[in-house]
Amino acid sequence: MPHACTLEQAVDRVLSEIDGPIHLGLPLGLGKPNRWVNALYARVRETPERQMTIYTALCLARPRADQDLQQRFLEPFVERVYADYPELDFLADLHADKLPANVRVEQFFFQPGSLLECEPAQQDYISSNYSHVARDLNAKGLNLVAQLVAVDAAQPEHFSLSCNPDVTLDLLPLLERRRAAGETVLSVAQVHSDLPYMAGDASVPRDTFDIHIVEDESSRLFSTPNLPVTLQDHCIGLLASSLVRDGGTLQIGIGAMGDALASALLARQDDNGRYRALVQALCAEEWSGEIAANGGLAPLERGLYGCSEMFVNGLLVLAEAGLVRRRVYPDLLLQRLAFSGALDEQGRPHSVQALLDAGLAAQLQPSNLAWLCDSGLLRGDLRLQAGELHLPDGSRVAADLRDPRTQARLSDHLGAAEGGVVLHGGFFLGPQSFYQRLRELDEAQRQRFAMTGIRYINELYGQEELKRLQRRDARFINTVFTMTLLGAGVADQLEDGRVLSGVGGQYNFVAQAHALEDARSILLLRSWRESAGEVNSNIVWEYGHVTIPRHLRDIVVTEYGIADLRGKTDAQVIEALLKISDSRFQGELIEQAQQAGKLPMDFRLDERFGNNLPERLQALRAEHSSLFGEYPLGSDFSAVEQDLLRALSWLKSKLRLSEVLELGKAALDAPEPAAYPEHLRRMSLEAPDGAREALYQRLLLAGLQASTSS
Repeated sequence: MPHACTLEQAVDRVLSEIDGPIHLGLPLGLGKPNRWVNALYARVRETPERQMTIYTALCLARPRADQDLQQRFLEPFVERVYADYPELDFLADLHADKLPANVRVEQFFFQPGSLLECEPAQQDYISSNYSHVARDLNAKGLNLVAQLVAVDAAQPEHFSLSCNPDVTLDLLPLLERRRAAGETVLSVAQVHSDLPYMAGDASVPRDTFDIHIVEDESSRLFSTPNLPVTLQDHCIGLLASSLVRDGGTLQIGIGAMGDALASALLARQDDNGRYRALVQALCAEEWSGEIAANGGLAPLERGLYGCSEMFVNGLLVLAEAGLVRRRVYPDLLLQRLAFSGALDEQGRPHSVQALLDAGLAAQLQPSNLAWLCDSGLLRGDLRLQAGELHLPDGSRVAADLRDPRTQARLSDHLGAAEGGVVLHGGFFLGPQSFYQRLRELDEAQRQRFAMTGIRYINELYGQEELKRLQRRDARFINTVFTMTLLGAGVADQLEDGRVLSGVGGQYNFVAQAHALEDARSILLLRSWRESAGEVNSNIVWEYGHVTIPRHLRDIVVTEYGIADLRGKTDAQVIEALLKISDSRFQGELIEQAQQAGKLPMDFRLDERFGNNLPERLQALRAEHSSLFGEYPLGSDFSAVEQDLLRALSWLKSKLRLSEVLELGKAALDAPEPAAYPEHLRRMSLEAPDGAREALYQRLLLAGLQASTSS
């Protein structure tokens, strides 16, 4: 059993037992024991002779705003939603460039956009595929890991790695090997009472950890509230949903486009007539071939299996709705039976003959009878004796599954295969309601969701035959913020080298899509963006960095259509992407491609794609409004806050908030304060104090009017 101690005693033990530099590994995202990390950091900061390097990713901090108007919106919301969530002290010092000389922080993934201007973080960023992180950190001499865990009174001898088995499960054997070689390696666990207890591989013996902090970390779990789903996002999600094949495999990421995809799949299932009408209106028949070849518009009769490094809220919503329900099994023979169709949705054999047809040995031997019983396919006290099968009622039948009488008698003893799950995930992060629903799962429901090591999910290596059988018709769906016209994707880094987020597992899934039969990588992209009144294309001729190289190009989806790039020539790729780009930029893109010699000088884009404009999509939204909910998966924002968020987003997109003249002009046509009294009270602008607040009030009113009318 681990040594139980207080938070400060755990710090004492680490400092006394690790002689020399501390190499601390912390989970990505939610699973960090922040209060204990802060206590250790405070001690090391005060002890300059001790060296510490922290290896981690996705350090979570409350949202902040630079502009006063946004701060007025955020502060009450942050206080309500994040409450007493303890932020990491080293992260604050990193932002302020005040890390002590004896502490270094290396990260392989950033909270998106949060560290663009932080030079120490940019310089100490590690670019690694998610599946390589355990290997890379172990090579750096990791000698301390610390993690939040969950407990279940029914399993007192175990902890659950809960939200973060991802790297930990891959790392533990590597650390144990070094420990066996005589190195000092410590592991620290701290219970968080609100973390859901996840079963399967995530459930580990308590003695996996050397130190158990007895002080429960009971502060608010960090959450990621659902953001509004825009018109662009909805159209992208609808088109992507048509590429998902019934009975297949699904991976999606976090964010509004992932929510839009989940919402569209729900509509495909529950409101199929309206769903078909809208997709057909979006497609104008141009993409019917891609849809027929890769997915479909019919409801998902067989359901999906989720295989996603991040277990997102959208996947739980799809499971709750019965769409994520295709079971896969950890046993290779069971998975072969499931793949062949011998088992029904609950894992029960359709018949004894179905097992034979799927390749099960006909002659019962002690070994295969034991397997049938242990796997759950046969129930009851069944014994082999003298070449016959003895049944619980004392009768006997031939030990040959081809025998009609044996088949008839065994039909009453058929049971459901054990160990079936509908989703494998490596880590999770989401809104508070997501955690609550996970906590409320009963034991049978909990067993359906398998949190496991990231290498199992993100790679085919190791148990490859099993993974290939499980991941049939996989659709790995991820987002990028830019595509080059030759098919390269950009998701993690700007042209100048500054990292927005990280590679994470995106490359892993794109590579898998090319390695798995019938799998596809689908990259989601908003075709254009607007900031401070300037509109730019997200499809460009060239970019100074790529995350996904063009030789791995596959399917790209924008709000205007679907581009299947696999196996196409450069000229064909360019034309396919032009068809789904915004028409305001098509002429310039064609000219750039022609100047580079990649398109014929007489190339003309089919005129059917000359109306790729927001106005066309806005007309579709007006006609099909029921499928364009702003928060289809729920919201932590009140109705007034939703209006305010929409207005602030409009102001940011249309105006340079530092330009006084521009702001003054925008405020001229604002409505009277009486039109939005609740909104002004929420922003403490009902009675402006001075010229600055009066301008804020007018700007907010202008934004409310514009965003409501649009």
